[in-house]
Amino acid sequence: MVNYTRVKEFLILGFPEFPELQLPLFTLFLLLYLMAVLGNLLVICITCVDRHLHTPMYFFLANLSALDICSLTSIVPKLLAVLLAKNYNISFVGCILQMYCYTICVTTEFTLLTAMAYDRYVAICNPLRYLNIMNKKACAVLAAASWIAGLVETLPHNIAVSQIPFFISNVINHFFCEMAALVKLSSSDTSAIQMMNYIVALFVLFLPFLLTLTSYVFIISSILKIRSSTGKSKAFSTCSSHLTVILLAYGTMIGMYIHPWSMDSADTNKLPVAMYIVTLPLLNPLIYSLRSRELKVALRKAIFQSH
Repeated sequence: MVNYTRVKEFLILGFPEFPELQLPLFTLFLLLYLMAVLGNLLVICITCVDRHLHTPMYFFLANLSALDICSLTSIVPKLLAVLLAKNYNISFVGCILQMYCYTICVTTEFTLLTAMAYDRYVAICNPLRYLNIMNKKACAVLAAASWIAGLVETLPHNIAVSQIPFFISNVINHFFCEMAALVKLSSSDTSAIQMMNYIVALFVLFLPFLLTLTSYVFIISSILKIRSSTGKSKAFSTCSSHLTVILLAYGTMIGMYIHPWSMDSADTNKLPVAMYIVTLPLLNPLIYSLRSRELKVALRKAIFQSH
């Protein structure tokens, strides 16, 4: 028998394969982080202040912005410390919490995007009853259900990962405590955890995707029944922003995790994954602000009033 010592902290490597780019990467990620946080905070503030934006779509958008801020803040500050101060250490508890926070945000975001798809379905397929169906109580229930789903669905396998022994190494070859990179450090058989992750991913990604796809099948069918081209264009414009965000979200997730667990994707895809994670929360408010006339009007009004 070998006498092991349980790991009490981990070392996050970041991007050691680019030693000459540590400062430029720090600058890039800091700017993207600040822009994303400020952009999403602006969306939240505008939707809270402007009474014209007190609608279901902007209520869900404010929740999405809050999620983006949480997701970024759980990862980027530690990454910046690694890049600038070479502060690679993170406690065992801190690592598990970082992993849990990120998985909560991802799960909640896909569930929330599904709720937004349902909102667009009601708006286009049942416009006369829209305000009755999507009332304040229904919106609050859908948003709360999305957050609770994120908390509950990700809890079992995060707990399972926190219980496995880490005796092989405490060096995480990633820029944050990503679950696949963490499981690779375990000295025990992790096949059960990997199977659990696949099952959870089925609920987190496939089920929301199926529900969202069903909503858009009905939406597109209703739009095609509209006779005037102006009416079709107006109906499509009400869901184009949401559809763009959905394509980006699912495309990002597929791009990040298309490699199987057996491949060392952390070595080859760390920088693209980091750009995905940091850039997507920045794009969400830009997409809605560029495509939403109401949000642009509210932003202009807020700017003029501040002057």
